[in-house]
Amino acid sequence: MQVRIEKSWGEQLKEEFDKPYFQRLTEFVRKEYSSTTVYPPAKLIFNAFDSCPFNEVKVVIVGQDPYHAPGQAHGLSFSVNDGIKIPPSLINIYKEIRDDLGIEIPYSGNLERWAKQGVLLLNATLTVRAHQAGSHQNRGWEVFTDAVINKLSRESDHLVFMLWGSYAQRKGASIDANRHLILTSPHPSPLSAHRGFFGNRHFSTANKYLIANGKNPINW
Repeated sequence: MQVRIEKSWGEQLKEEFDKPYFQRLTEFVRKEYSSTTVYPPAKLIFNAFDSCPFNEVKVVIVGQDPYHAPGQAHGLSFSVNDGIKIPPSLINIYKEIRDDLGIEIPYSGNLERWAKQGVLLLNATLTVRAHQAGSHQNRGWEVFTDAVINKLSRESDHLVFMLWGSYAQRKGASIDANRHLILTSPHPSPLSAHRGFFGNRHFSTANKYLIANGKNPINW
């Protein structure tokens, strides 16, 4: 089936789009958007892919669900639109970047600038009902995003995967550690950041790895 997604990703994932699970998922998502409020806006479901073509991916940051409050979600994990209050987990990410690299905390929680440099901000589930966290889980999105991670692991070299929290780490269990750098720590949420997210130095470690493998570092 035809899916509106950036061309290189469309080529890489075309087999997934024709599988029965994806067709069932598409039917479910269409019904949800037509009958209730769903985030992100439909045109931004694949924003992570549209903002970061397959061959430009350097870093993958795995999240779980889109934000489910009005105006927040725009298709990039951990990111919110300009003008929206920065969520607690992203504040903690910014604090770690400040402590790791000396970069002051920005005023905006919009991470499009990362995506344009090759950071794939991938949520495991790409849609959610308003005010209902997890409402679109176990409908097929996780199968699709597993396929994305597997494709990157197999077809790319020297990527950095940032897996924060047990959910993301289970999601990345199939990544080839011989071809890629896998960075793990507790999740940056206020509930767990002090258990090892703070001080993980993932951002400087990622840049050193990219430079060592002939790639430009990320301006975090």
